Amino acid sequence: MDIPERLREWWARGRAVSAANPLAVDIGVALLVQAAITMPFVVPRPAGSGPATWPAYGLITLTVIPLIWRRRAPLAALIAILATSALYKLALDGPGQPLPYTGLVIVYTIAVLSPPGKRLVTGVLALVAVPLSVWLNTRTARELTFSFFVFAAAYGFGRLTAVRQRAHRVEAEQAAARERARIAREMHDILSHAVSLMIVQAEAGPVAVRTAPERAEAAFDAISEAGRDAMAQLRRMLGVLREGDEPGGEPRAPQPGLAALPGLLDRVRTSGLDVVYGTAGPVRPLTDATGATVFRIVQEALTNTVRHAAARTVSVHLTYTERELGIRVTDDGRGPRPGSGGGHGLVGVRERAAAHGGTAVTGPGPDGRGFEVRVRVPVPSTADAARAAQAAEVAR
Repeated sequence: MDIPERLREWWARGRAVSAANPLAVDIGVALLVQAAITMPFVVPRPAGSGPATWPAYGLITLTVIPLIWRRRAPLAALIAILATSALYKLALDGPGQPLPYTGLVIVYTIAVLSPPGKRLVTGVLALVAVPLSVWLNTRTARELTFSFFVFAAAYGFGRLTAVRQRAHRVEAEQAAARERARIAREMHDILSHAVSLMIVQAEAGPVAVRTAPERAEAAFDAISEAGRDAMAQLRRMLGVLREGDEPGGEPRAPQPGLAALPGLLDRVRTSGLDVVYGTAGPVRPLTDATGATVFRIVQEALTNTVRHAAARTVSVHLTYTERELGIRVTDDGRGPRPGSGGGHGLVGVRERAAAHGGTAVTGPGPDGRGFEVRVRVPVPSTADAARAAQAAEVAR
């Protein structure tokens, strides 16, 4: 593991500890500040500086203790720091500090965590406390300018951190929403397809038992197969939702792709629907993500046909060109119902196509008969795919 990766790992672990136990982090910050303010008490001091006594050290330690509550009560911690700092300066006047560490930390914390009202109060207190502190110390414009600069910098860094945290939360919420939508599409596709086939077979079963027992047996076999396939895919989906594989568990199976299309078509044929499959253009491998999208689009289109079309025949046609893949699923059923805008399944088809930069159009089939789903998905050209594979091989 190289140094940047190790640093990123340490940073991630630190963020995890901070999120799990913020009080421990606040205590750590207080101890770090305590170490900083201890330096003037142990290093040689210039002549004329305040005495380094234990009472002075104990009093300046009181200015650090409020930092332990900096997140739970930041404004109260600020007031406590101002009070103890004033007491230190007026009562004992021990060794001075090169920077107002405690004040900078609490101003940064308030800028990050507090609402506008408390930030305004902090600004007013700073406008009063900073000039007063300078007047009690050196009474120079240089110190006044420097003090205002460092406190403004602490506040600015705090606001920048707050904006970044807010942006990260929004990004995380958007990513979670996208993931929920993706899972909803997957669950819909899996369950809708399997249940539709099972309903069709179950409805045909009683008739077949009376007229053709061998067909009834085939129907029950198809119901069983559809149920097992749905359970297998649901187990895979639930496995993906876990944070990681269990120790010793089997590796997760990939999403179904083009290689799984023949099995899908065979399952649909068991419902009595005549499925015609064909391709045009030079067939070439697709990425796993694109292949899974093509499979799910075809699956949803066929499910729509089984559930709503009352069709006898459906054709699935894939057209390969240099830059895109065309998917066309057409049936000879009753066609779109008046006023129907498509259910969640057709919306999912459009979302899947859009996720790959493609388009999806649904509507009446040729000559206004039946129903047709037409999707175009961009795919890398053969040359681009070869270059990408070569680059991946070099990277390994």
